[in-house]
Amino acid sequence: MKKPLIAIVGSTATGKSELAFNLAKRFNAEIVSADSWLVRRGLDIGTAKPSINMLREVPHHLIDIIDPEQDFSAAEYKKLASKSIEDIHSNGKLPLLVGGTGLYIDSILYDFSFLPASDQKVRQRLNALQLGELYSLAKSKKLDLSQIDMRNKRRVIRFIESDGKIATRNTLRPNTLIIGTRSETDVLRQHIEERVDTMISLGLESEVKKLSDSFGWSCEALKGIGYSEWELYFKNLQSMAITKQRIIKDTLALARRQQTWFKRDKSIHWFTTPVNIADIDALITSFLNNSVIE
Repeated sequence: MKKPLIAIVGSTATGKSELAFNLAKRFNAEIVSADSWLVRRGLDIGTAKPSINMLREVPHHLIDIIDPEQDFSAAEYKKLASKSIEDIHSNGKLPLLVGGTGLYIDSILYDFSFLPASDQKVRQRLNALQLGELYSLAKSKKLDLSQIDMRNKRRVIRFIESDGKIATRNTLRPNTLIIGTRSETDVLRQHIEERVDTMISLGLESEVKKLSDSFGWSCEALKGIGYSEWELYFKNLQSMAITKQRIIKDTLALARRQQTWFKRDKSIHWFTTPVNIADIDALITSFLNNSVIE
């Protein structure tokens, strides 16, 4: 049997990070981030990265591990996350896998077997194409892109390279509890609007400018939500108000995609925000009391 693992999943802006932080203190746990943007250095405000105080109080793994322009795959994430979980167990603590990147989460929970590396010449040719051209190419190959993040150029390319094949999903990891956080639509929108306001007040504009000046708009980091929407603003083709609304719109769209991904998993114990921490505490306590430990 595997040692116990708890995952906290759900769409953006549903309180996963704060919940995980509080649970980590309660259950002597460490957090393993499962967020495809928190891995990148320099993306702090726009990703709502945990505060310095939170990072000091509770150990967080797989945050700030690569530079803004670096490529990073789900297969690489799985390798590093598995090692982090093993290390946490070795230190006698409980790992909490926390995030909204479904592929990262499921790579651990369902032991994904990823496809082999692609041909570099093919990769270079596809990298030279714009997203619209990649969509057309996928359509000509009769590939259904609806099952992947179509805003993520790297994933679109990978899907085309593999002729529509995806990673193999196995059964749920034994001795695992999955907790999901979700919000009603109007509440979620309000949280997202408030969070975007907070990000802008904290200096998101300056953070994006620093990244674009250092790495250019083709940088992988600037393809993320909260960052890509600023390009037209800095080119004087878009107002601050429109930039803000685009970030809100794109974040809501991301939340819907995340909800769709996690909705398929019937193993998730869902809690609607604001969550009753006592109910979650009782669920985890019962899980740990009945867990089989190696």
